[in-house]
Amino acid sequence: MKDKQSKNKAAIEHRGALAVEKDQGKSHKHLRGNGTVLHIGEDCKYDRELRRLQMELVKLQEWVRHEKMRVVVLFEGRDAAGKGGAIKRVTECLNPRVCRVVALTTPTEREQTQWYFQRYVAHLPAAGEMLLFDRSWYNRAGVERVMGFCTEDQYHEFMQSCPEFERMLVRSGIRLIKYWFSVSDEEQERRFQDRMQNVTKRWKLSPMDIESRKHWADYSRAKDEMFAVTDTKLVPWYVVNAENKEAARLNVIRHLLSLFDYKDLTPKPLPLPPIAKSNYVRPPIQEQNFIPEIYR
Repeated sequence: MKDKQSKNKAAIEHRGALAVEKDQGKSHKHLRGNGTVLHIGEDCKYDRELRRLQMELVKLQEWVRHEKMRVVVLFEGRDAAGKGGAIKRVTECLNPRVCRVVALTTPTEREQTQWYFQRYVAHLPAAGEMLLFDRSWYNRAGVERVMGFCTEDQYHEFMQSCPEFERMLVRSGIRLIKYWFSVSDEEQERRFQDRMQNVTKRWKLSPMDIESRKHWADYSRAKDEMFAVTDTKLVPWYVVNAENKEAARLNVIRHLLSLFDYKDLTPKPLPLPPIAKSNYVRPPIQEQNFIPEIYR
């Protein structure tokens, strides 16, 4: 009985997991999934599955470089919905020169006088680059709208201009992908309380986060109105169920991979030549300033 259960469990994990061993140059269409649902801790292990997906992200990175693609991914959603954690897992094993993260602060006085999209355009990728926006131009339809940081005219201008702006990006050759991380008010409350108690996370809570708690319904209305206008066929919103952080990270990475018909162009291992020795005599090591070795 145990052998049968073990075989069934292994079969489920095999069907849902990514194959690590692939022929060089093989297509990755199978990443679009077969409908199998894997339960973390039962059918698969989070760390193992994350590692497999991150290996695929490295392959995607090499494909983006080789094809000179320009990729922009937006991460939006509620406060404490897990956007930052997902971005961290996406970029953890990638080359920061290829995959960059942009998280803009409050606009300066000068930026406030510019065309609204201007400060975002300045960060758009060149050929062979991926860019992840940790919040984006959708601030205008969200926090700025709810908290009164923009006028009614500015808001309506954004709602009218945004779909055309995104169509313009796509026409220019940019691959634009938008994710919305969705979390319930109960789970958000739990995460807020965790941040209050954990000194290593408390910095994540800003005065704006505290103030936003009074406007949960307003943010919901703003999100719904934003989706009604900007969830287009050309650049749709992809909603991530973020109640479970680990599942959300795996799901968003797997979905991101499934959007590209990439091939494995990972460079083969190079032979390491022996270190060239010479008769050069180095200065005494005692002349260098070493930091204290508190841990050994």
